[in-house]
Amino acid sequence: MLATPGMFLVYFSFICPCFGSKRTDISEDPVLTRDMNSMDSSELRSSSDRIPGTPLRVPPSPSRFSLSQQPTAIGPLHLSINQIIKITHNFSPAKVIGDGGFGTVYKADLPDGRPIAIKRAKKEHFAALHEEFRNEVALLTKIEHRNLVKLLGYVENKSERIIITEYVPNGTLREHLDGQHGRILDFSQRLEIAIDVAHGLTYLHLYAEKPIIHRDVKSSNILLTDNFRAKVADFGFARTGPTEADQTHIETNVKGTAGYVDPEYLRTNHLTIKSDVFSFGILLLEILSARRPVELKRSLAERITVRWAFNKYNTGQVRDILDPLLQEVVHEEILKKIFSLAFLCTAPTRGDRPEMKEVGEQLWKIRMDYLRSRGRL
Repeated sequence: MLATPGMFLVYFSFICPCFGSKRTDISEDPVLTRDMNSMDSSELRSSSDRIPGTPLRVPPSPSRFSLSQQPTAIGPLHLSINQIIKITHNFSPAKVIGDGGFGTVYKADLPDGRPIAIKRAKKEHFAALHEEFRNEVALLTKIEHRNLVKLLGYVENKSERIIITEYVPNGTLREHLDGQHGRILDFSQRLEIAIDVAHGLTYLHLYAEKPIIHRDVKSSNILLTDNFRAKVADFGFARTGPTEADQTHIETNVKGTAGYVDPEYLRTNHLTIKSDVFSFGILLLEILSARRPVELKRSLAERITVRWAFNKYNTGQVRDILDPLLQEVVHEEILKKIFSLAFLCTAPTRGDRPEMKEVGEQLWKIRMDYLRSRGRL
């Protein structure tokens, strides 16, 4: 059951310090800071001191979150470092398709022509990234889902740490929101991307061998296929979640990306699957508005996207939250439902956030409403 706009006004004004009228200095917001690469707890906390139409497709059933549909056609790979050097042309800059905290990502082709992605650890962070490398390999070997990037193999020796995954050809979600691929995502594409991410996270939280918390859900970690299906990538910060019935959280140093990090996790070091739910709520607002969690070049009133969006929502200006490049006119009731869901996900305390499975189900219902409004059902 979704909350009403009136409920949100009371909820955010009195419970969430991010939305209270007494908060005017954004430097007091510990997690709503500049958009940056993934960081650990000391960097995240210190950063707060510095920063005041594609055709619609038949959707998969929400009861099938646990299934891995259409797995990659490439099976496990056992490549030597010499083979990797050969297919990347000695890690040629011309093969680079991405760069992140762990390392540089290259596109390479197997001898039969099938493409793969190769992520090579940066030499300057080689020792420090040992834990992230082992963690990503260990978790990726245990999961397979159509909305999660699949591990194909890895190489580890004294001088190299390399992760081999399926190649996802259409870039990152953030690139598309920035218009870097020459076209603007339409509303139906954005809605399907959100549902795909919800499916992937639901699988991690409920249907993996053990609950897995991603810890770094953000637009640059969402890869898109040619058909605009979304896949969650980069499991370097992922952790197994609570496994005992009486265990409510995992206590761990904070890692993630400023602007997406659960404020309760940042404050207490208590990590739960609801931390991913918070990040997803921020991501959902980003998908719909095309704004990053923090927009430093905007005025103070618009700098923190979730705060700005809530103020627009609460004053009945929901259409103003949408990406201005979207040409389609979406029914206002549909917009209210999807934005209210985003705000529920970003509730300041985890007990007030829904589970990801419920989020996926709500998005499913919103899509049905959207299809009806377009005369597609």
